[in-house]
Amino acid sequence: MSTGLPAPWTVRFSKSKRREYFYNPENKQSQWEEPEDTDHAQLKQYLAENPVKVRCLQLLIKHKDSRRPASHRTDPITISKDEALEELAACQKRIAQGERFEDVARERSDCSSYKRGGDLGFFARGEMQPPFEKAAFALRVGETTSTPVTSDSGVHLIKRVA
Repeated sequence: MSTGLPAPWTVRFSKSKRREYFYNPENKQSQWEEPEDTDHAQLKQYLAENPVKVRCLQLLIKHKDSRRPASHRTDPITISKDEALEELAACQKRIAQGERFEDVARERSDCSSYKRGGDLGFFARGEMQPPFEKAAFALRVGETTSTPVTSDSGVHLIKRVA
């Protein structure tokens, strides 16, 4: 799908300003405003389908082989990866039965985001571990991963909210 931008312009994301900007690789020009001759409707559709940033909630369950096997709940974490996956499956079942993702994350997540119901805020590509990022950017708004996502941090359920 076309971006709606005139060639050779591309969309990028500024980590410091936390917003998208436009970049011309031929002359290395960058600007905050859409370039002249941009098809605004096509750009809006492209950004909806290929976001440069997303906002997600997560429910993280760490295990003894996680990168940092400690959390606000337990230090050190001693459960195995299989036990973490079992706990995550139980959480997923609760959510499927109607409990709010945020409430389950607040109660069980090993991430410090548990205080915010698992809300990680907005993030761009390159800011999260690759398996987490790949899953998060593949979700549609309102969608939750159907299977656990494994990263160096542990096992996750991810819900995209924006």
